[in-house]
Amino acid sequence: MTAELSLSVLDQSPIRFGGSVTDALRESITLAQITERLGYRRYWVAEHHNSNSFACTTPELLISQIAAGTKEIRVGSGGVMMLNYSALKVAEQFRVLEALYPGRIELGIGRAAGADPLTASALSYPRSPVPPADFRQQVADLLGYLHGDLGLNHPFVKVRAQPGPTPDSCPDIWLLGSSQESMKLAAELGLPFAFADFLCTTRDEGFAVAETYRRIFRPSAQCKEPRFSVAFDVICAPTSEEARSIALSRNFDRVAQAYGVQGLLPPDEVLEYELTEDVLNFMESWAQTGIEGDPSKVREVILNLAAAYGTSDISILTNCYGFADRTRSYELLAGAFGLQTAR
Repeated sequence: MTAELSLSVLDQSPIRFGGSVTDALRESITLAQITERLGYRRYWVAEHHNSNSFACTTPELLISQIAAGTKEIRVGSGGVMMLNYSALKVAEQFRVLEALYPGRIELGIGRAAGADPLTASALSYPRSPVPPADFRQQVADLLGYLHGDLGLNHPFVKVRAQPGPTPDSCPDIWLLGSSQESMKLAAELGLPFAFADFLCTTRDEGFAVAETYRRIFRPSAQCKEPRFSVAFDVICAPTSEEARSIALSRNFDRVAQAYGVQGLLPPDEVLEYELTEDVLNFMESWAQTGIEGDPSKVREVILNLAAAYGTSDISILTNCYGFADRTRSYELLAGAFGLQTAR
């Protein structure tokens, strides 16, 4: 691995057509063990609700299982959707995880609900959903609970998040997002920012986010200097032709519900559908932000994008039908960057 670059994993626990949620969750644990041996730095799991595509609804539970099944790799959320929960509850969940696995837990928090509007309402029912405008206060409260410093005038100043590691032994906290709004809050609060490149329509938008974050960043007790991580959607295979074929499952999943399909289809079955030109164009537009190819090509693209973003902290998201194809993609990428040799 180059001295400047480190690779991590972002896992959405994808569900394949004909597979089960149990399969997807168990594969996440297995993939974490494999990528730890390969030399990846961290392993983050996502939060989605009422989804036919992604299995994990409770990152904190999956984090606990993954941390128990691994030894060294850092494990965290990519991320916890704060609007669904109270700041105190999230603080206590991750204090428990940090107490069980000290020095290995990371807490990534996001502003989206991770669900459709109806499901988001169900998550807070019978109370009303937390409005997005309150997200800043939630983040400030979360930091206060984790570091034991809510402020003397806070209405819950006497409430302590348990169990009680010292404030200095809190999990690393990251703000996640794919927009200027989330980035500006991270910079204002002095928090590391993890940018979802795979959700952007244009990379110029992402480059602008990175530049602005560094320019307006305010140092804090949690983070003295800007820390910017970026996550790419990657499929690596022995040949570029095979990578494009494997990617059909991921690309079709963007429109699968319109065809009554639940879960990732095998690539050969995707080709059996009569896809309209509009659908093909939509799939292609999403594919533009993905990275596909053989190890040499993928390595070159990632290095160029890392330089453009000005970061050495890269996360890799890989969704496809076959678990063997998925693990092989991470293996080939680890080999291309020499992760095991570096470790």
